[in-house]
Amino acid sequence: MTSNKPRQFYIHGVTNAGKVFRPSDWAERLAGAMSSFRPGAPRGGAAGIGAFIGYSPYCVPQVIDNVRCVLVNEALRDIEPMAWDFVMDFARDNDLPVTEVCLLPDAPPAKR
Repeated sequence: MTSNKPRQFYIHGVTNAGKVFRPSDWAERLAGAMSSFRPGAPRGGAAGIGAFIGYSPYCVPQVIDNVRCVLVNEALRDIEPMAWDFVMDFARDNDLPVTEVCLLPDAPPAKR
């Protein structure tokens, strides 16, 4: 059984050359720039003032093993392809590795 869930990717805050990416708040800045892209928002972004409070579920800053990362959901591409391109181009232009998150398949429903 295959899942049609959008894939997720981590943008790692250590360059391919092994240097910590700066500034130290880069992940929060990148995720903040994507904050208006959220479920139910009109195509192209903002859905009122509430869209700017908090991060979008499609682009979330995280720290993994003391490395700043951004978790990016591929659903962002369907909502706004240019936003997806912006995030992926940011990673490429700054030599930041992008790794697909490996998710376990959903468990089958429990039998009663």
